[in-house]
Amino acid sequence: MKTQIWLTGVSLTVVLAFVPACAGVLDPHCTPAKAAKSAAAKATVGVGGRCDAKETIKDTADDALDLDLDADDAKDKLDDVRDKADDAHDKLDDAVHDRGDRDD
Repeated sequence: MKTQIWLTGVSLTVVLAFVPACAGVLDPHCTPAKAAKSAAAKATVGVGGRCDAKETIKDTADDALDLDLDADDAKDKLDDVRDKADDAHDKLDDAVHDRGDRDD
């Protein structure tokens, strides 16, 4: 009984270890270069890859959306840093003015 449970656990571990390795095979990340190579191979040999114009447009649009979101995140972070710098500058000005008032 223990051997059967152990064997099941090992088998499950092996299967789960190889599932991420198959992810690239299931969904190719198509670029215009890959689509062109696929079309050329299909025209020359008769067998091409899985990247066609439709898949390339979909993947390119997804990449553009990711870049747009990354740009928005970067802009937000830059605004936060600017706000913190302004706050620090204001605190420094206040501290300098307060110190100057005490010396008089």
